[in-house]
Amino acid sequence: MVNNRVEINPEIMLGKPVIRGTRIPVELILRKLSEGATESDLLDAYPNLASADIQAALAFAADSLAHETIVLQTT
Repeated sequence: MVNNRVEINPEIMLGKPVIRGTRIPVELILRKLSEGATESDLLDAYPNLASADIQAALAFAADSLAHETIVLQTT
């Protein structure tokens, strides 16, 4: 378990981060939001999804980026 709403399990969606208890990938939520979907749109399209799940997906993405290492090459 990554947090109380996002989990990574190699037996679910090949280990992609998903909303706990579903097969809804965090990536799908982020992609839909980036394409202009609203929280309401997501909740309507995915009845098993809760508002807190969407917030958890955003927090997971932010945490993932916060721990990324960026290597800059100078020429």
